[in-house]
Amino acid sequence: MRISKHPVDVRSYPESAGRVEYNRNTENHHTMTITHLTEKDSAEYKFRLLTTDEGRFSGLPGVMLTVTDILLEMDPTSVSEGERVTLRCRTKCTVGLNPTYIWYKNGQITSYNRLILDPVSSEDAGNYSCAVEGLERILSPEETLTVRYGPKNTSVSVSPSGEIVEGSSVTLTCSSDANPPVDKHTWYKKNVTSPKASGQSYSITNIISEDRGEYYCEAENKYGRLNSSSVSVDVQCKKKNSTSTSNTRDTADDGQVSLLESECDCDDCVFFVEHFHSSCCLFFLSIRETLVQ
Repeated sequence: MRISKHPVDVRSYPESAGRVEYNRNTENHHTMTITHLTEKDSAEYKFRLLTTDEGRFSGLPGVMLTVTDILLEMDPTSVSEGERVTLRCRTKCTVGLNPTYIWYKNGQITSYNRLILDPVSSEDAGNYSCAVEGLERILSPEETLTVRYGPKNTSVSVSPSGEIVEGSSVTLTCSSDANPPVDKHTWYKKNVTSPKASGQSYSITNIISEDRGEYYCEAENKYGRLNSSSVSVDVQCKKKNSTSTSNTRDTADDGQVSLLESECDCDDCVFFVEHFHSSCCLFFLSIRETLVQ
């Protein structure tokens, strides 16, 4: 029986459903078990015996039950990378002279007793809770540690990833890990002083041979900036549909190979060995001198 203004059967409380069990072990021995205790269970409890003669007997004095949560103290809860964070686990209950506290990060054990993060890093961000060793099933409410930091792991991806032919399009995308998220992206081409574009993605349409080169992006937020590694954009010439002239010459083993002269969008007139299926964009001068002489 729980004592408020008027005695109330503990089992009648909606929040007690499934948590309270009465047991009669012997004629004169009765017990009550409450599971999954919460602070709301703190109250004075008395045992009342009802007899067949409508007698009512209550045990005096009652039993005072005090339930307190384990408390997690985090100071501060939001920091910049490199600062210091102290976490403490406290309880009002007497749990031994030197209790050991267990720390959890995102549900996994990470440390014992007082936890100091100095200097704090981006990897320390997450949800923390604590418990008393031996009473691990009773966890403190979680506290979230937020860490602010500049861009990390900045990289560039290219789409499409295959061969890039003159006249087609290519899109470069900049990715970075940062908190708060990156708010400024700038695109550069190696050996070119001025930026090429801004924004997380950079698209080159109707690409030409002059667009060949190495590109990289710079990611920035209020806590820093970081350049990506460069990626190479290699533009292949597009073969024109034109009439080609052919020549033949003897090889060292008295066989013959066919030589084709063709035009290319690179404006290079080149020769190539037909059965090698070489690109028309082989630079012509040394090949021509070697094969035609």
